[in-house]
Amino acid sequence: MKPWLIFGAGHGVGAHLLALANQHANAPLNPRPVTLLIRHPQHAEVLRSQGLTVVCGDACDPDAVLEACKLAGPEAAIISTLGSRSADYQGNRLIIDTAEKLGLKRMLLVTSIGCGDSWPTLSPAARAAFGQAVREKSLAESWLQTSSLIYTLIRPGGLLDKPATGNAIRLQAEAHGMITREDVARHISQMIEDPTTYHQIYALIEPGLAR
Repeated sequence: MKPWLIFGAGHGVGAHLLALANQHANAPLNPRPVTLLIRHPQHAEVLRSQGLTVVCGDACDPDAVLEACKLAGPEAAIISTLGSRSADYQGNRLIIDTAEKLGLKRMLLVTSIGCGDSWPTLSPAARAAFGQAVREKSLAESWLQTSSLIYTLIRPGGLLDKPATGNAIRLQAEAHGMITREDVARHISQMIEDPTTYHQIYALIEPGLAR
C-alpha cells in the first residue's frame, strides 16, 4: 500500500483525506503509512499522538518540506490540498521541486474549476471574486505538468461542508456546480494508485447539488 504525504491536512478537503488515511493507518493487517505537514504546533501534537508522522511547519519553508518528503520516502504519493495566497503557487512549487530532487514520483494537486484551460468558463463575477487565487493555482498546475512527476490535477467545483453523498462525478469537459469536501477526498483516495488517472485533469462536481 503506497504511503501518503499530505499537504493541507489541517482543514477542508485535506482533513477529510486524512480521516480516510486514518482508516487504513489503523488497519492491523494492511496499515497505510501517512506523513503530514501541519502548520499549527498544537494540532501537530494531537496528530502525533494518533501515531501519525507529522512535521510541524509551513509549506513555503524549504526545510519543513524537505523533512516531510524525506520522512515519507520516495515511494510516497504526494497529495496537496493547499489553499492560501502564499501556498497556492509558491508552496506547491516548493513541494514539486523538492519531490523531484528526492526522487518522489507521484503527486495529486487539488486546485479549482477555472484553473488552466478552464479559465474562460469563469464568469466575470467569479474572476473578480477569486480570480487571483485561480491564477496562482494555475501556475502551480503548469509547474507540476512540466515536472517529471506523475501528476493528476483535480479541479473541484464550489466546496460545501456537508456529508458526502457519493454522487459526485469526474468530468474532463467544461463543468460547473458544487461538491462536498468529503466527496472530493473520496475521489482523491480512489485516484492515487489508479494508472488511468495519471497525467489527467478532472473537474469534480455533483450535478444538482445546491447550497
